[in-house]
Amino acid sequence: MKTKAFILFLACAVCPFLRTSAQEAALEKIWTSDTTLRTPESVYFHAKQRTLFVTNIDGAPWAKDGKGFISRMSTDGKITDLKWVDGLNSPKGMAVHGNTMYVADMDELIIIDINKGAIIKREKPEGAHSLNDVTADPQGTIYFSDSEKGRIYTYRNGAITVLVDNLSRPNGVFYGAKGLLVVDNNGLQAVGKDKKLTVLAKLSKSPDGIEHVKGGEFVVSCWPGEIFYVNAMAGTTAKLLDTQAQKLQTADIGYDPQKRIVYVPTFFGNTVTAYQLKAAK
Repeated sequence: MKTKAFILFLACAVCPFLRTSAQEAALEKIWTSDTTLRTPESVYFHAKQRTLFVTNIDGAPWAKDGKGFISRMSTDGKITDLKWVDGLNSPKGMAVHGNTMYVADMDELIIIDINKGAIIKREKPEGAHSLNDVTADPQGTIYFSDSEKGRIYTYRNGAITVLVDNLSRPNGVFYGAKGLLVVDNNGLQAVGKDKKLTVLAKLSKSPDGIEHVKGGEFVVSCWPGEIFYVNAMAGTTAKLLDTQAQKLQTADIGYDPQKRIVYVPTFFGNTVTAYQLKAAK
């Protein structure tokens, strides 16, 4: 009995030191922009330019009305160019490879020359309906999700192909050292080279954006107003933020990995809010 009691005591004593960094993480508000933005859906942090790009829907979330645009913001929350690129419909996620930006816009992949701030091409995948997020791999292959169709497409050298098409409303996509990740109604999933899906962690409803922090750890936003720290290796999640009571959404987040700042577009709140990520180093 004494031996069992000692083992139980030891386990209880050690448990606090086994907490994951997900449990230790926290978000601390830095600033909130003014309300000049119009239904901001996604933030992309451009490390080289030290600039934030923000997609603005400016209307119904899935309307083809030509009112959508992309803004440029400074990293302290000042809007430097409200309509850097306009003439879009309901622009959402963005990715950058080289000097080219790729934007998911309803049924089109918009290709933009960053240096010129001009649209250079519009690609329309056959059967596309609700394109939502975009990511790029180091070789320049672009991956983008279609929430309504349950698909992830790839775009390379002018050719579009369907990579997987059995997802449950896929949204955020991220390409990292271990390959392609996607968030959908089943949680955070890895897409294998054989195109098979592996659930790494369960998430709350309506997962939206995903950003890599370190190793197998990520920050994931869920549109209604929640942000989570996810440890994909352990399959654990910890809530960092909940703004549902304030009726502020947490759409497709951006992230500065050097300064550990999370940028949150509040959608109907018409702002972007920056948070310092406090987490174990």
